[in-house]
Amino acid sequence: MDEPRRIFLRPDDWIPNSSRFPVLVYRNAVDHELPDIGAALETLFESHGWHCAARGNIHAEYHYHSNAHEVIGIAAGSAILGIGGPHSIRIAVDASDVLILPAGTGHCRLSDSAGFSVVTGNPPGQEPDICRAMASSEIERAIDAVPYPSSDPVHGRTPRPA
Repeated sequence: MDEPRRIFLRPDDWIPNSSRFPVLVYRNAVDHELPDIGAALETLFESHGWHCAARGNIHAEYHYHSNAHEVIGIAAGSAILGIGGPHSIRIAVDASDVLILPAGTGHCRLSDSAGFSVVTGNPPGQEPDICRAMASSEIERAIDAVPYPSSDPVHGRTPRPA
């Protein structure tokens, strides 16, 4: 598997994004011909210590998590995601792609195909909140305090911060 694409983001409108870590984008993290890509992604994430939080979809409104990093695995279909905020980037994703979003990173689903679904997860001990407003100085401190994950949910090895 190739190394992930690294995307560094600046604050965008009311979304703080991460000042410390990049968004990571893995293409074809699992075989896209598998009958249940979602199950394969869950197994992959859990084998590297990340707990799977949910199967479902991504909110259609921008939001971020102030207290947790998040892995999003595309279980089925395809979509265009907004990453960073309304003035940042758009990413086309397909089944078997994976994104790792550092705490504070804005994201939403802009459009999707029929049957689009995702598997999400977080590092151990992190349960994400949902923030949809300008970050206060307290929230910005909380984002900065979220510890670096001890493993990468795709590769397993300790990820590189930059």
